[in-house]
Amino acid sequence: MDSADQLSRRFEESRQRLTTLAYRVLGNSADAQDAVQDAWIRLSRPGATDIDAVTNLDGWMTTVVSRTCLNKLRARAARPESPQAGPGPELHVRPDQALGPEGQALLAEQVSLALHIVLESLTPPERLAFVLHDSFGMSFSEIAGVLGKSTGATRQLASRARRRVHAVDPAEIETDPARQRSVVNAFFAASRNGDLDTLLALLHPEITFHADGGATRPTATATIRGPENVTRRAAAFAIPEATFQPVTVNGSAAVIVRTDHQPISIMAFVITHGRITQIYSLLDQSRIDHLVGTSE
Repeated sequence: MDSADQLSRRFEESRQRLTTLAYRVLGNSADAQDAVQDAWIRLSRPGATDIDAVTNLDGWMTTVVSRTCLNKLRARAARPESPQAGPGPELHVRPDQALGPEGQALLAEQVSLALHIVLESLTPPERLAFVLHDSFGMSFSEIAGVLGKSTGATRQLASRARRRVHAVDPAEIETDPARQRSVVNAFFAASRNGDLDTLLALLHPEITFHADGGATRPTATATIRGPENVTRRAAAFAIPEATFQPVTVNGSAAVIVRTDHQPISIMAFVITHGRITQIYSLLDQSRIDHLVGTSE
């Protein structure tokens, strides 16, 4: 077997692991598959990889895929208004109903909405350092080589990311569908009735509202923090003719908002101890149309 065939065999044996790594970094299956394929094209170019000279081929393949992911994250951050910057975090919209064994298995494979939101708030180097170290056990010296930074700086990046991620304790997040839905229904009822006191009572003191305008509405992208600020934004939800279809998004209670029977947004909620800690509002019409089309 010549070097090219040996490299191809080893890469195919590692493809699932590399795709999993890329998905954890990028949060999107399509982006992950593209990153792995881009890495293969780079590795397989004539003279690009001397398999006899590489002492740790698995490590080298991981490095190339990681650098490809980092470039994709940076492109996404630099050009959020461009469709070429990537489709953003992968959302799974499902009917709001009890999950059977198959649905529970699918849910277990998904990245939670809360984690998606936190990962999207990290810088590309922070996100890569955190995932590679905490999820894949790479050493800080190895990650430093990927990022082109010192080991100490890489350790600090991962530490900052870890603090952000661990600020949302998975054990505290409400997972019971009925209790989630009760809080979300109360939120929309208070919004429609202009009941500011009830709205404030439903919102966690550290509530964060994330509006994602994506490629079709980049000016709508915003992050709003604090109960008072989010309450003011809630007035926008009191559209008399709007209808709200209950769904779940990555395991969290959500709604598809429609006017004139057309979906205009998808709103998902993270709830802890009976109060809303995060709201994610997707306003990118192209992604909404795709997600609603696959959820109906």
